[in-house]
Amino acid sequence: MGCSRGQVSNNEVPTFSLCWNEYPSWSTFGVADAKGIIDGDAGQLGPIEKKWNVDIVLKQADYDTCITLYGNNAVDAACLTSLDSLAPGQSRDSVIIGPTSTSVGADACIVVGGIDSIENLKKVGTYGLDKSVSRYVFNRVLEKNNFDPKDFVFKNMDPGTAAQAMQTNQDGIVSIMVWNPFVLQTLRTRDDSKVLFSSDVIPEEVVDCIVMGKDSLNKPGGEAFACAVLDAFYEVNKLIANPETHDETLVAIGEKFSSLGLEDMEIVVEQTRFYDTPEKALTLFNDPKFRNETTPLVVDFCVSQEIVDGKPSVGFNDDGASLNFTTKYLEKVK
Repeated sequence: MGCSRGQVSNNEVPTFSLCWNEYPSWSTFGVADAKGIIDGDAGQLGPIEKKWNVDIVLKQADYDTCITLYGNNAVDAACLTSLDSLAPGQSRDSVIIGPTSTSVGADACIVVGGIDSIENLKKVGTYGLDKSVSRYVFNRVLEKNNFDPKDFVFKNMDPGTAAQAMQTNQDGIVSIMVWNPFVLQTLRTRDDSKVLFSSDVIPEEVVDCIVMGKDSLNKPGGEAFACAVLDAFYEVNKLIANPETHDETLVAIGEKFSSLGLEDMEIVVEQTRFYDTPEKALTLFNDPKFRNETTPLVVDFCVSQEIVDGKPSVGFNDDGASLNFTTKYLEKVK
């Protein structure tokens, strides 16, 4: 069937939902809606939706809610990191239809109060979203520096709440593990804050993706929806790549998820490196190191650190895997 652009039965346009949240490469969908590339409201079609004959309904929520909505089959697709797709993928067979970006410093441990080494963190609690990408990066960096994560206290707190607590000098909040925009906003708001470490030391372990339920893909129009979502993402990236629309598009992305201006957004897109063409996405998913070394490492570490319960089956272009990284739709939109 593929990504057919033909009409479905009775000329009805099938409707699918995408949950997105405030993160640079995922805020592109909010911009796609604002720019008229798609229309995120039910029953309204933008040019990309007409092209693929599907109705994309956007649902914006905080990250933890996106994970929950997707895992509960309340949305067809969601913007999640590959590692945060592992847990819901155990109860809902899932397909990662494409990567949007990778964290190159966008996830960071920010400290205040004279903390100047990882060793000092043993004395305090670090606040961030537990059993998620934040805990993963925190524990992985500790391990890479020959520390045992069990010697450190990680306390569950929404990243926005943790960042706000540090920005307002709340007592006891001297170490937080958050992602952008919370990283830059905290550094800009509190003069004595600094990055102790970040995701830049674990390249392409944190990959931001679009994950879709296999159940939704198998519905009439499901594969066209996958293509349309990717198509919309790349259309916004064309605006970023175009010197004439670069600045205004970056600012628009910033407005969707932060109060950051153009100068800070330039930093954001360095720390959150976009896979801004289908070719770059395909290079990642076809890379033997990513397939055979990085991804198994991420899965095993998530299991060993109890970020996920039990080891899910993960594959590449493997329909039998509970979490399948596929190149099928990237090939169709390139």
